[in-house]
Amino acid sequence: MGTKYDFSGWATRNDLRCSDGRTIRRDAFKENDGQEVPLVWNHRHDDPMNVLGHALLKNKDEGVYAYCTFNNTDSGKGAKELVKNGDVKSLSIYANQLKQNGGDVIHGSIREVSLVLAGANPGALIDSVLMHGEYSDDEAVIYTDEEIELSHSDEDKPEEKKEEPKEEPKKEEAKMAEEKKTIKEIYDDFTEEQKTVVDALVGQAVEMAKSGKLNNEEEDDDMKHNVFENDYQSDDVLIHDGLNEVLKDAKRYGTLRESYLAHAAEYGIENIDFINTDDKNIYDRPQFINNQPSDWINVVMSGVHNTPFANVRMIFADITEDEARAKGYIKGHYKKEEVFKLLKRSVSPTTIYKKQKFDRDDLIDADFDVIPWIKEEMNVKFDEEKARAYIFGDGRSAADEDKIDETHIIPVVKDEDLFTIKKTVTPGQGESLEHAIITNSVLAQDDYQGSGNITAFIEQKEVSKMMLMEDQFGHRLYKTLAELAGAMGVGKIVKVPAAVIGAGNYAVMLDLTDYNVGMKNQGKKNFFDNFDIDYNQQKYMVEERQSGALTRPYSAIVLKAAQNAG
Repeated sequence: MGTKYDFSGWATRNDLRCSDGRTIRRDAFKENDGQEVPLVWNHRHDDPMNVLGHALLKNKDEGVYAYCTFNNTDSGKGAKELVKNGDVKSLSIYANQLKQNGGDVIHGSIREVSLVLAGANPGALIDSVLMHGEYSDDEAVIYTDEEIELSHSDEDKPEEKKEEPKEEPKKEEAKMAEEKKTIKEIYDDFTEEQKTVVDALVGQAVEMAKSGKLNNEEEDDDMKHNVFENDYQSDDVLIHDGLNEVLKDAKRYGTLRESYLAHAAEYGIENIDFINTDDKNIYDRPQFINNQPSDWINVVMSGVHNTPFANVRMIFADITEDEARAKGYIKGHYKKEEVFKLLKRSVSPTTIYKKQKFDRDDLIDADFDVIPWIKEEMNVKFDEEKARAYIFGDGRSAADEDKIDETHIIPVVKDEDLFTIKKTVTPGQGESLEHAIITNSVLAQDDYQGSGNITAFIEQKEVSKMMLMEDQFGHRLYKTLAELAGAMGVGKIVKVPAAVIGAGNYAVMLDLTDYNVGMKNQGKKNFFDNFDIDYNQQKYMVEERQSGALTRPYSAIVLKAAQNAG
């Protein structure tokens, strides 16, 4: 074969153990013998100007030898001068269709030979990746530190070229040990976070190899998985020299991910999310967990009556007694004056507040805007507490210093009999509790003197039981909540958690406009924030000052359980 060539050198060397534990065996690339493949600069396939010429491959006992010829393009001429001047001395190959027997590479196909600035390891190193292009089998970049040789004569022939003697195994191992030491030094300089990522990638690759899922001898299919692949669909390839640059710069950039980002553009890699091992949030901020239905809160807060003053006074004249009745006159008898009692009560305001604090470090480290989020939480729980205090009481004991003062915000269920009608529900013989609640709801309204648009707040499980009531033929008595409300003589039914409505209460019924919330403009809801420099804490507080009470006699009904019930 008398074809002229510009230089030659070893593309691969056999029987040299790579740092990842793999070894290229004799005749692994036998099918490439006599083939010409492109000569490329640094494995870059995205620009035709990176094609420098071609390489004629010769399979030999020691490995695959390459006879390389530059083309006449500017890139080819420039590369030729680099080789001639000794500036570039290393070759590597790009191969696919790999098959392995354990850690031994026993078959593959070389697709191109590249000039590279430096080999990754002494001898040869394989970095398997998965491609989704023209070739879908296992691919690899294989480096050698064997220096290329220049051809000084047009008469040089491949068959007559004197090959470099194979290095002794001990020398090869010494070179490998030196390179491994360099990588170890780099690894030791990593942070714990960087080491965790690298260990995970290497460990996954090793487990795949052990399980036979990584190119075993019996399986010539595409590689099933790759630690650098995102959902098995990534077309991005990071060849081994690029990965080494990422690892070397990881310490300088601070994290492996930041180093990868910095080098991604250089290697034409756009989809970088697969290298990020951090979990991804489905939501843009933490979601609140609240085991209480909140519809009743909105009903209360939008239904109560509000006045722009906090000190509320009510005066009533009790004309229910016989003494207040008009009288018949008998000639010559004394005319008696009408007698009735004046009833008066005053309600003054109290302060309700909710307070939160965060360590400033946590606020800085949070990956979402904390302030709007915490304001939302505080407003939700603040309204819930007020609504509960207006109708049912806050549920705290009288001795609890956090209890909302019930002389300033008077709960409907605990108000005086003049304002709240209290009726005990006692089921008759053979009558269900649910039927008794419905019946007593209607009967209690005989004494009701409120505004009339009644909302019934009922413990949610009792509502469900009432909706499941059936007649003697097994038909549901009430198909909708509106039908049940009609049977109870109320405008609307609102479900309330048992913990909120309180033990011993089945239902609270009133027109919400009969409950007044008094509040000056200065006492309306205010949101405060303050930084505690001593403890490095950011503190938040929402606060209102208000009064609350029913303003009409007999304007509410509470259906209660008998004291010895259940």
